[in-house]
Amino acid sequence: MTAIETPERDADYRVPALQRGLTILGMFSSRERILGMSDMADRLGISTSAVYRIVQTLVDMGYLQRVGRNAFELGTKVISDGFSYLASRDIVEVSMPHLNALRDRTSLSCHLSIREQTDSLYLYRAFAPQRLTVNIPIGTRLPCHSTAMGRMLLTGLDEAELGQLYQHVRLDDYPAPAPRTLPALQQLIALDRERGWVLHRSDYSTAIATGIHDHQGQVVAAINLSGPDAVMDTPFAQESFLTTLLATRDSISRELGG
Repeated sequence: MTAIETPERDADYRVPALQRGLTILGMFSSRERILGMSDMADRLGISTSAVYRIVQTLVDMGYLQRVGRNAFELGTKVISDGFSYLASRDIVEVSMPHLNALRDRTSLSCHLSIREQTDSLYLYRAFAPQRLTVNIPIGTRLPCHSTAMGRMLLTGLDEAELGQLYQHVRLDDYPAPAPRTLPALQQLIALDRERGWVLHRSDYSTAIATGIHDHQGQVVAAINLSGPDAVMDTPFAQESFLTTLLATRDSISRELGG
């Protein structure tokens, strides 16, 4: 073993602050969603003042966000830029059997998505084995304001947050029924939030979506049932599918602590 390959030599290339920052992100889990700065310092074996600059850097970059004076939770940046898997693993693992069961009961395709900025990112699909079906591949990104699941994901934002997110986004390039102005979008999402579900028609298919909530009651994901209009385009069918979809939502949310 050469000098450059020795463990002692490798240790010289470590960046302690980076190592501590990644360790802090790894402290959060489905059971510990909020941590204080003193908790992080104790686990790292360093002083609170030493951990302050690391935490502040993570906050500034969006990887952590404050939920109190000295309390923090994972920020929105954790579900983007390569961290999607880490942030969504619990949601996918919990949702998978429920969505498979929902697909089996309805013979319709089911999808799961999370929000990344203004996009709905598809994380899982339970594919319905029928001739006419809706099949959106995992990893697909669609604009939130133009899809049923995306609109449900936006209900997790209040009016001011929604305005800030879309302040530099053009909406008039999208065809109806997508809202074409920010006030129209804010009004639509307010109605969606109050209703608790969205029905959306496009390209001869219909989707019904609702939001998944975490232990704080926040919308962390969305699920849908989607199928051809020929199957879904009657009030009786939509009511039946909606009832089943909402029951699945409640089951998943309970397992996530919601």
